[in-house]
Amino acid sequence: MQTPTAERQSSAIRGSDEAGRVILKDRLRKWGWRMNRPWKLSPSDFAFLWEECRRCFYLKVVRGIQRPRPIMPKIFTAIDLQMKEFFAGQRTRDLLASLPAGRVEGGDKWVESVPLSAGSHQSQFFIRGKLDTVLKLDDGSYAVIDFKTSETKSEHLPLYARQLNAYALSLENAAPGKFVLKPVTRLGLVVYEPEIFKAEPQGGASLEGSMTWIEVSRQDGDFLGFMDEVLDVLDQTAPPVGSPGCEWCAYRDASRRTGL
Repeated sequence: MQTPTAERQSSAIRGSDEAGRVILKDRLRKWGWRMNRPWKLSPSDFAFLWEECRRCFYLKVVRGIQRPRPIMPKIFTAIDLQMKEFFAGQRTRDLLASLPAGRVEGGDKWVESVPLSAGSHQSQFFIRGKLDTVLKLDDGSYAVIDFKTSETKSEHLPLYARQLNAYALSLENAAPGKFVLKPVTRLGLVVYEPEIFKAEPQGGASLEGSMTWIEVSRQDGDFLGFMDEVLDVLDQTAPPVGSPGCEWCAYRDASRRTGL
């Protein structure tokens, strides 16, 4: 039988342990840690955010801290919308002879995958994002394409390939009730480069240019290898060091140093 003093000490310890658990749960909830839950990843972040700064990528995914949204010039949004509306429902070869043979089924669809694994990680991830456009090919398979306005640099193609491969994997491994298509056999970019501006006396104006089809390989193995690298970063208990060229991290660090 415990003495009154021992009982009070035991009760205090239990209370302290319980208070500690409450504080820990609150911190985990505050910072966005997901115990035994897969990481939610957006294909759009696999390109430039990942390449620009692993710290900013980590903060967005793990702790829900996003960079301020950049301002997108309206002209690019307008061209993108007009291209999608013009392409919808048409035969691909009537639009661009180099496109895979089939019909444009439309796009701007949200996709979400089941939880997926990469490498030897215990943690998993799922992909959620909005794809540009899908083609129904004549052989019964599908293609995922992305519209780009202006010249696409060759060094950016591997980054866009990550996005397209992410969408393909998501479509074939869709979460219950989500948009599903299979098999996805072709991926690529339709690049429009405005080259000539024309104006009419009555006030009309137009842009004319060229369109190019750039094929992207379906590489599930390479993509899952990339995801293994991503999980190496996300599974850390603290954010990695910011990239030397990251202006957002430099701004944050300067604010902290100056106390502003």
